[in-house]
Amino acid sequence: MIERPPLNLDDALTALKAAGEETRLRILALLREGELSVSDLTDILGQSQPRISRHLKLLVEAGLVERHREGAWAFFRLAEDPAGAMLRPVLAGIDPGDRRVAADRDRLAAVRAQRAETALSHFARIAPEWDRLRSLHVPEEAVEAAILETLGGKPIRALVDLGTGTGRMLQLLAPRASRVVGLDASHAMLSVARANLEKAGLARIELRQGDIYAPPLESNAFDLVIVHQVLHYLDDPARALREAARLLAPGGRLLVVDFAPHDLEFLRERQAHRRLGFAGEQVRGWLAEAGLDTLAGRELAPPTAGRDQLTVSLWLAQDPRVITDWPLLSNREVA
Repeated sequence: MIERPPLNLDDALTALKAAGEETRLRILALLREGELSVSDLTDILGQSQPRISRHLKLLVEAGLVERHREGAWAFFRLAEDPAGAMLRPVLAGIDPGDRRVAADRDRLAAVRAQRAETALSHFARIAPEWDRLRSLHVPEEAVEAAILETLGGKPIRALVDLGTGTGRMLQLLAPRASRVVGLDASHAMLSVARANLEKAGLARIELRQGDIYAPPLESNAFDLVIVHQVLHYLDDPARALREAARLLAPGGRLLVVDFAPHDLEFLRERQAHRRLGFAGEQVRGWLAEAGLDTLAGRELAPPTAGRDQLTVSLWLAQDPRVITDWPLLSNREVA
């Protein structure tokens, strides 16, 4: 675990002063439950958008809250460190039965219910094609069991799922990780993921909108990177894997899940697949070009034989650096 730097006295005073106002403390208590937008907070607190924005600006400047953009939207979350970490025990100690806190939580539940309804409406529109694809390969439960078996019991400090989609990989692995990030280019899919994660009770997960070819994330920061059923949508899968490798800490692992080669052309036409699966040799070559060692590969056969069925393939690779290389290689970049 990376040590958090301590706060100096001036920064601690700034953070405490920023938190020491009723509306801002209520905002912080709400953000402890997960990411929220200005619109969400306006609805929950019943205050104007300019006023909520001013409070958030102060909290961001004090280091208590982090802001990130998702298209035209901006989302806010309680900062992990160092000021946010200092305040978490204080927020945890607030009586949940307090009249104002309880009312805020009730309105938060209503906002989340509306968000879930919107997300499910979007997903319902694409569900028929999604279900057709799922019927062509081994059940998701078998794929997920294989993922857990392949990863084993090694602890996960920081995890990022590139192309997170509905957030299923985050739901599967978040309980094992200290820091969890999901990245997707689609605001609509992030809305689905956000609703799914909230329903599962997983609040402290970072969801980010971004390009898999240029993920807005730190180099050398994650000990597990997942690219699950994403490569077949891409024009340049090798480039995406190089970027994934850039994110790995020394000794970190990259899990790739996709399809073996097939000839189902309708997937190009109806589901925007760019590539009709990948041979193991091809993926291992890309992983080697990205500076990674392939540790394991396996294939999950389709439920029935036939040319209209898909084989799911898993590859696990590892950054060859060891943790003692960290001080010398912390600025590593992968071209």
